[in-house]
Amino acid sequence: MASNTDREYTTKQMGDACEMLVAAELTLRGIPTLKVPDNWPAYDLIAQPLGGDPLRISVKSRMFRKGAHYLRYNQNDKFDWLAIVIIGPDSKAARRIYLVPKAIADERTKAHVRGVEHPFRENAIDRIDRIFPEFENNFTLNETGVPSGEWRSQ
Repeated sequence: MASNTDREYTTKQMGDACEMLVAAELTLRGIPTLKVPDNWPAYDLIAQPLGGDPLRISVKSRMFRKGAHYLRYNQNDKFDWLAIVIIGPDSKAARRIYLVPKAIADERTKAHVRGVEHPFRENAIDRIDRIFPEFENNFTLNETGVPSGEWRSQ
């Protein structure tokens, strides 16, 4: 992730903005969603599909970088959906958003291993589009995903 001197906002501000972005997109697609209080354990948003049970969404956001830059989450956290927000190489440009059921995220994401066992899973940021293509712009929370979208501003 870029240092704070490379952009006009902090890492916390970026995370909060990405949570609000996902909540807004879901709400505008008919799934009212709100941000839970900061430091809420395990998830960031709660969504209420019409006629359905509430869904817990964990939001992870990163700046796009090629190579050894990873998106990581704790597989033991209790959430139903993983929202991935990748901000384009120029933070004022494009962004990509993926909404993935937790079971599929766990299945397609590598265990993070550095000599000790722990519950983290991760994937390189520049591979997310190949790992979860059918879940890009999945703002209806379709468990099988939708056809992949293009790199574009939301």
